[in-house]
Amino acid sequence: MSRDRSPRRLRRRERNVLLRRRGRNALIAASLTALSLTTSGCVVVHGEREVLPSATRAEAAKAVTAFTDAYNKADKAYDNSLDAPYLTGPFGDITAARLKAGHANSPSGNPNHVPLKLTDLKISIPKKAGWPRWFVADARGSKTGTARWLMVFTRDDLDRRWRVAHVTLVAPGAVPALRTDKDGWAEAVPADSAQLAVAPGKLSADYATYLKKGGQAFADGKYTSVERTDRVKRARKPGLVTQFIDKPLTNGDYAPLALRTEDGGALVFFSTHHYERQTSAAGTTVPIPNKDVQALTEGEVKQSLTLEFMSAEVALDPPGSGRVSMLGRVPGLTSAQGG
Repeated sequence: MSRDRSPRRLRRRERNVLLRRRGRNALIAASLTALSLTTSGCVVVHGEREVLPSATRAEAAKAVTAFTDAYNKADKAYDNSLDAPYLTGPFGDITAARLKAGHANSPSGNPNHVPLKLTDLKISIPKKAGWPRWFVADARGSKTGTARWLMVFTRDDLDRRWRVAHVTLVAPGAVPALRTDKDGWAEAVPADSAQLAVAPGKLSADYATYLKKGGQAFADGKYTSVERTDRVKRARKPGLVTQFIDKPLTNGDYAPLALRTEDGGALVFFSTHHYERQTSAAGTTVPIPNKDVQALTEGEVKQSLTLEFMSAEVALDPPGSGRVSMLGRVPGLTSAQGG
């Protein structure tokens, strides 16, 4: 029997042969590529594993400018929607409440607005793996005399905007020298570091405990021993009792972040959550401190007023052992409840 050599049958056979050859060639190419990557040591770079600077210096400077512009627009209009995309963490909570109160008392905007100007800007960018990426901006703020603004910018992914999570104010010269490599990149300190007096991840809980019970973990100062003494005075005034509740914040945008200092210690940024409950004597009413507190108060104030605060702190955590020094603390009222 003769073979069918019709033009249609021949074209079909040629096409099948060509497809089989292409398939074999593709497999061979893939195999050679995999072999080449394995033997040469070349691998796909994963951003979550590679130790890289968190940002370029130009990118960080641009983020500071974007934040400042948004902050000024929101402050002028008393409109949180104008800067909310640039804020997160404790600073985001504090600013949102401040603008809410301002808008309630002055719907047409801030009559006392003065633009914030940041000068003498210094940026510290750590090299690290994984998310979040972050950096610290240290600048003199026009609204706070000679005080330095320490701002922590974070983001959780490449397609996210840089946002400010922490803002603390410190005295000039209080910021310690930071350790950097030969290219000028700072060193991030892990939250569970055992090389410090207190692991950065424990500072929030330890500070909340210190405010309640005292202890030897923190050096004396305005935000430690003086704060505790002031609380004792405020706890019992004639006709008014004040109770304090302090809670740590350690997750998400409230998680502590730390940079290595030249001496091997760490500059640690962390957050805490606070409540103050004021209760008046029978037959009297708790006084509301001011109109901003009134704007943030829910419920009718009779015999009690509970104030809720977020607080951003920065501390110097020494290497090895010793007491932690609190360099700055910025608390802000976020809500209030009458009762």
